[in-house]
Amino acid sequence: MAKFDIVMPKLGESIIEATITRWLKAEGDMVSEDEVICELATDKVDSEIPSPVEGKLIKILCKEGDVVPVGQLIAIIDMDGENAVAEEAATLAEVPYVALIEDVKEAETAETVSDRFYSPLVKSIAKQENISSKELGLIKGTGKDERVTKEDVMGYLKTRTANPIPVSEPVAVKTPAAPQPSAPKGVPQPTTSQAPQIKAPTVLASSGDQIVEMDRMRKLIADHMVMSKQVSPHVTMFHEVDMNRIVNWRNKMKDLLLKRDGEKLTFTPFFIEATARALKDFPGVNASVDGYNIILRKHINIGMAAALPSGNLIVPVIKDADQKNLLGITKSVNDLADRARNNKLSPDDIQEGTFTITNFGQFGSLTGSPIINQPQAAILGLGTIHKQPVVIETPEGDVIAIRQRMILSLAFDHRIVDGALGGKFLKRIAEILENFDENQTI
Repeated sequence: MAKFDIVMPKLGESIIEATITRWLKAEGDMVSEDEVICELATDKVDSEIPSPVEGKLIKILCKEGDVVPVGQLIAIIDMDGENAVAEEAATLAEVPYVALIEDVKEAETAETVSDRFYSPLVKSIAKQENISSKELGLIKGTGKDERVTKEDVMGYLKTRTANPIPVSEPVAVKTPAAPQPSAPKGVPQPTTSQAPQIKAPTVLASSGDQIVEMDRMRKLIADHMVMSKQVSPHVTMFHEVDMNRIVNWRNKMKDLLLKRDGEKLTFTPFFIEATARALKDFPGVNASVDGYNIILRKHINIGMAAALPSGNLIVPVIKDADQKNLLGITKSVNDLADRARNNKLSPDDIQEGTFTITNFGQFGSLTGSPIINQPQAAILGLGTIHKQPVVIETPEGDVIAIRQRMILSLAFDHRIVDGALGGKFLKRIAEILENFDENQTI
């Protein structure tokens, strides 16, 4: 019998763990190749794990409801047949997200430090809190096989300042530094004290109040939003745009497109097309921050925030939006929006976004100040399109006319996007929208 190990697959960029919501097979059940054995849920999308081989499910290592880090072993399958080894090797080449545990030792999702296994979540927390590998190795683990869990690390952090674990670090031999000049008198010197930890206030329910626990996705969205505000210094700019040309052209073309191609023409594709063109002109906005490094993204992948029937949000991504025309973007928008509403998005549909657009206007809001979708550097907010009297310059003089207007808002990460870059980028989007070619066809 050849054994095949099933590990938690990597489901997308920045996803380091998933919850097993349901096992469709039990220990002892026979499974066919490509037959789904369990269902998963992440903060972004639900998914499934199909069996890459045929055989008997002999061991289930994680229960329903368990939160499992990427790369961890979750089940073992016994394969029948003389060509089991060859079949296993072939399957590995065909199914990149399922691998033998022996082959993931070098993967970023299953590393060991001093012969001790740490999940990606534990390593991420340790990195954020500046816990060294030696210090991490001295934390007592309460998980299976004495593994260190998230709760172990969080519990250690609560007592770390008062009762730090002594860690003997090697002493480096340093060359004596040259004497530094003393600071001028009267000049305030920087302090080394840390900023105080911000703690949420305790909120008590009053008589008659209803307490509703957040669902899993809302909890993760809340954590992601707080993290984004803590990580990125947000700056928001606003720009008013004349949408008269686009509104008139859409009114003329929407029925034709619906009858000819069965596609609904909303305003979203116009903003995605304009944003993609502006990102090509200002690549510094299509970027991410990694420490003190700026990552300029090669691809322009624009996410569009979509409301789910549950009230939560998800951000499907239009890949290489700059390479699509308006019709192609329209088809992608309609397809992703429809599958989002029906919970049919795949993990690939929400990966690799480099910039996000969110639409406040669909709820009648004039504008809003959006929160950056990490690890991106900026997000565009769309206000409602409404009629407004404005002053227009003509050869005969100024006149007052009724125009379709809206407000764009751009929130950007001030670590890498300064006011000049943010302002020029936002102005470029407005110019593309206002100079839309009304004579083009679709």
